[in-house]
Amino acid sequence: MNRLRAQLLLVAAGYAAVLSASALLVFVRYLNYVNHPEDVTASSGMYAFGDWILVIWIACMLLVPTFILALVIRKSENLYTVYSKILLGVSLTSPICLGVLSIPTVNQGMTVLGEICQARLSGSPIVLVGLAFSRLLAGFDRAKRLTLYALLIESLTLALMVAMFLFALKSHGG
Repeated sequence: MNRLRAQLLLVAAGYAAVLSASALLVFVRYLNYVNHPEDVTASSGMYAFGDWILVIWIACMLLVPTFILALVIRKSENLYTVYSKILLGVSLTSPICLGVLSIPTVNQGMTVLGEICQARLSGSPIVLVGLAFSRLLAGFDRAKRLTLYALLIESLTLALMVAMFLFALKSHGG
């Protein structure tokens, strides 16, 4: 049990390191916005793309300790079931964010809620990778079922998001 506890502490340290690095990257990005407002105004598309890349980078960094966590707990039914429930909860944030972004007031204005939802949906393909890996490592029936549900929710939400985007393109294009 001491070995598992030490491994879990290392995983927690990994999450803390990723979150600290992410906070630093976001702060540096914020300082760039504050110190060069004229550049932001002149090149808003470039800055938006940089923000999107930052979101993807942070999501990829979060995959590393998540993969290690899944490897560490894969032999414990109780721990992997709890992990699977958390994954299911994370996957449920995807359709919620898509629904929130479907509200015109949120998606047409500069709101914190809209930005959080956009960031969550931008990371959806990366979340899918993490869910697929977690599903492959699940060795217990309940954990397999929960991770499958999470994978289905995330996949269907991503497909719906793409369909909504294509529908919007078609309706505005012709």
